[in-house]
Amino acid sequence: MIETIRAAFVIGRRDFTAIIFSKAFLFFLLGPMFPLLVGGAAGLVGGQVARDIDRPVIGVAMSADDSRQLLAARATLAVEIGERRLPELKQLAPSAQGMAPEALLNDRKNGLAAVLGGTLDKPVLTGTRGPVENYGGEIAMLSAFAENAQVMQLPEVETRLVQSSAGNEKQKRLVTAQGAQVLLFMLTMLLAGMVLSNLVEEKANKIIEILAAAVPMDAVFLGKLFAMLAMAFVGITVWTTVGFGLASLSGPVLPSLPTPAVGWPLFVALGIVYFAMAYLILGSLFLGIGAMAATVREVQTLSMPVTMAQLINFFLAMYTVTKLGEPIEIFACLFPFTSPFAMIARAAQDGALWPHLLAVAWQALFVVIILRIGVFLFRRNVMKSGNAGRVRAGRDKDGGGKKLFGLFGLPGRTPMAD
Repeated sequence: MIETIRAAFVIGRRDFTAIIFSKAFLFFLLGPMFPLLVGGAAGLVGGQVARDIDRPVIGVAMSADDSRQLLAARATLAVEIGERRLPELKQLAPSAQGMAPEALLNDRKNGLAAVLGGTLDKPVLTGTRGPVENYGGEIAMLSAFAENAQVMQLPEVETRLVQSSAGNEKQKRLVTAQGAQVLLFMLTMLLAGMVLSNLVEEKANKIIEILAAAVPMDAVFLGKLFAMLAMAFVGITVWTTVGFGLASLSGPVLPSLPTPAVGWPLFVALGIVYFAMAYLILGSLFLGIGAMAATVREVQTLSMPVTMAQLINFFLAMYTVTKLGEPIEIFACLFPFTSPFAMIARAAQDGALWPHLLAVAWQALFVVIILRIGVFLFRRNVMKSGNAGRVRAGRDKDGGGKKLFGLFGLPGRTPMAD
């Protein structure tokens, strides 16, 4: 075990150094920033468009007095209950009162979603199904308030503020749980794929065969997996530093995030641990896929079902956020591929710590199981020769094994057999 760990450390140090000091890694760090900038700009534009779409204009084709009272009632209620909760009203020209509502709706210059006619005591709303069903109640409320504005006075509500409530705290923690799940999943899927590409490249260049001749495959897989994990943490550190730097510029504009049940320090620590577990589980699975694939095309064919399955696992974990303590949520916590996402959500809502200790131990055990299966598949599909051990023994006789160990920083000795 000690020799395997030493060999894995050498392999991991080699891979980590080669990746960190490469030009491609710099572009890898810059890569996610461009989609974020484009996504942010698209979100701003899309949000404005959505607000415009959700604000249909209703033309008012009532008499002059009724129209004036209705618009005044809307202005009063908009202050009390909010501008966004009321439909947008547009007073039409007096000549429009004699026109049919259908003609007004078909006039593209007006751009009306519905037309309000009739009187205040008997309003008539004409339009398509959407605006009529969505704003029929608001139009009735506005008409009643406008007709009785002289006698209907809104009472002044006395407000009393409290620091928190059980219902409000639960809703806020749900937001924290869902946000942590999404962040964990995005980082895992973004970074875990590099494990697969690295192994396939070294298989194509025959480097993996040199490593297999020098150290056991368990050490090769373990070293590569943890080297990629270390590289992922470097990338996350850079992105987090840049993100906090940009966030500090906006100052109080940023909203305060809801506090999780275990507290922020422990929640962040658990987030790091569960990201590592999710990365190791998916990365070890990708290593097994790389062991079975001979070409990049085969990698794409084999990795696609895994990616789709991981999406299903993530959706299952998201579904269980509001099912705390129910059988489906317990299953998500136990199932290894959903466990990191379900447990980080549990940490946001439940302050108990012992389930996290059991979950991390179970996830680590599952990583070892998948890694061993990947090593077995690699030996069977790549190191196909049953004389591999004798070949390596022959290399020992002529000093080849010692040269390989010296190449990778290991003390000169006979190579370990697979």
